Amino acid sequence: MDGNASAPGANGAVAAVRRFSRFYTRRIGALDERLLGGPLSLPEARIVYELAQNGEATATRLGAELGMDAGYLSRLLRALQDRGLLDRRPHATDGRQAVISLTEAGRATFAEIDAQAEAEVGAMLAPLPAPARDRLVAAFAEAEALLGGAAPSEPFTLRGPRPGDMGWVVHRQAALYAEEYGFDWRFEALVAEIVAKFVSNFDATGERCWLAERAGAVVGSVFLVRQSAQEAKLRLLYVEPSARGLGIGERLVRECIACARAMGYRRLTLWTNDILHAARRIYQRAGFALIEEERHHSFGQDLVGQYWALDIPGAVGILAGSGPDPSSAA
Repeated sequence: MDGNASAPGANGAVAAVRRFSRFYTRRIGALDERLLGGPLSLPEARIVYELAQNGEATATRLGAELGMDAGYLSRLLRALQDRGLLDRRPHATDGRQAVISLTEAGRATFAEIDAQAEAEVGAMLAPLPAPARDRLVAAFAEAEALLGGAAPSEPFTLRGPRPGDMGWVVHRQAALYAEEYGFDWRFEALVAEIVAKFVSNFDATGERCWLAERAGAVVGSVFLVRQSAQEAKLRLLYVEPSARGLGIGERLVRECIACARAMGYRRLTLWTNDILHAARRIYQRAGFALIEEERHHSFGQDLVGQYWALDIPGAVGILAGSGPDPSSAA
C-alpha cells in the first residue's frame, strides 16, 4: 500500500493537520491584520525579522529566503522604506541590486515585536509544567523533521529563563569556578549581584538571558546586558563540564552577537580573566579583540583581567570602551 491520500486513515490525518493549523494560527494571532497588534503585517514582520538576523540582504536573497513573489516583495519593501524602517544603498559590485538593511527605527520596531512575541509565547507556555513543555518542544521538532524540515544539528536547545534558573546559574558558576580555578565565596557574591541586578532592572527591549538545555538539564548560560544605547555587555558565560565540546559556548556567544545586532547595539564588550583559556578562544573565534589587561587580586587569587570588545559589523560611530571592570570573570 502506498502513502497517497486514498490510503486508509489519510483523510483523518489531513483533517487533523488542518484542525491543528486552524487552532494554532488563531492561538498565535497569525490571521490578525497586524502581527501581535503592532505596526507590521505578518509578511512585513517576516522581512524585518530576516534583516534583523542577518544585518542586510538584497531583494533577490530576501525573496529566495522568504519564498515571496518578486513583485509582492517589492511592494512590501517600498512600503517599509516609506515608513522609515528600511534603508537602501547601491550594491558594491552589482549595479542591478540594492543592499537593504534596517534603519534605527526598523531595529527598534523589531526589538519591540520580538520582545512582545517572546512574552506572549512565554505566557502561553507558563501554565504547562516543565515535563509538558519538554514534550511540546519535542513534538514540534518531530513534526518539523517529518514534514521535511532540517533536523536539529545541535544536541541541545536554547531557551529563556524559568523560575529557579537564576539561582541555579549562581550556584553552578560558584561551584565550578571554585572547583576549576580555586575562586572563593566572594565570586558567588559577585555572580549573585549581577543576576539580581539583571532581574530587578530587566529591559526586554535591550537585554536577554539564554539557558542551554540538554536532556532536560541546564548545561550553560549567558546574559546580554544593556550598558548604554549603543553598547551591550556579554556576561556570565559558562558551560557544564559534562556538556563541553558540543559547541554550546560558541552557540551562546553567537546568539548574544546576533541579538545585539538586531537590537541596534554598535559594540559588545566583556570582561574575563586570562586563565579562562576555553572561553577566550571562543571570544577570539567570534571576532572579539583584546583591548586591555590589568593584574588584580580577587576571589582569593592573583589574576590578570582582560577587557574584550566586538564592534558590530556595519556599525558607524562606535563608542569607546568603558575601561577596566573590577567584576573580573563576570
